[in-house]
Amino acid sequence: MVSSSHEAMHRIFQKEPGVFGRAIRALDLPFPEPVSVALMPTDLTETTPLERRVDTLLRFDTEHQGSFLLAVESQGRRDSGKPASWAYYTSYLHAKYHLPTVLLITCQDKPTAVWAAGPFSVGPAHWPMLTIRPLVLGPHNVPVITDVRAAAADVPLATLSAITHSKDANADAILKALAAALKTIDGDDAEIFSELTEQGLANSPALKTWRKLVTVELSFFKSETSQRLRAEGRTEGRAEERAEAVLRVLDRRGIEVPESVRERVVGCDDLDTLGVWFDRSLTVAAAEELFVEG
Repeated sequence: MVSSSHEAMHRIFQKEPGVFGRAIRALDLPFPEPVSVALMPTDLTETTPLERRVDTLLRFDTEHQGSFLLAVESQGRRDSGKPASWAYYTSYLHAKYHLPTVLLITCQDKPTAVWAAGPFSVGPAHWPMLTIRPLVLGPHNVPVITDVRAAAADVPLATLSAITHSKDANADAILKALAAALKTIDGDDAEIFSELTEQGLANSPALKTWRKLVTVELSFFKSETSQRLRAEGRTEGRAEERAEAVLRVLDRRGIEVPESVRERVVGCDDLDTLGVWFDRSLTVAAAEELFVEG
């Protein structure tokens, strides 16, 4: 069963993809600055019954160095079977989208983070055919944000810091800074990052501290009506993001999009249909071909 902590560790990149750039800048890693980011379909299922699904998949477009995919996976412990899956994800995404692919692993403990960094090789030891070297964010390298001003300046990164360092001795100080920072942002965003933090702290001693500190009314998340409204809002938001991704791909490929096509794409709220249209947008010669079956 997927834990709430697992979900929060990758969903934060869905809510605020820019946190990736800010995190890697703190590590002084040579990634180009993106000019746009698109949330990609996470379903990596083949035509066979075996289902494979990456936690979060994003497309980053840069001004001078092209585009690349960022596949985000949360890892809670060492798992000898995961390197093979990671190799598959990376190869499959590269083959499907013809884009460079970066695998980002997020961890909440240093031993797991050190292990996840690899490298992992596929093939004979004397002639490895494929080497996987994931980019890892964990307690060993994610910034510790205990200053309220720093947390308020970048709430998503402060949230990632709180989740990643939930087992550290300074977890309480990080949470206090984040709680104060939430007072400075829009109420809806505060609720989202408060919930992500609570999910990320699941089963850790820091969760009790967070529940005392948080300023958002937690009962909002528990009522049946609010859960239904939030679920509807998430579905609507995902549909809008996926529709925007379809149109953005067509625009990037220089394909003219008639207003009738644009209206049909934007007006669609079915995630599966939008996913099919997105896949077609990568190869169609004309915008109208999005809707051609077979």
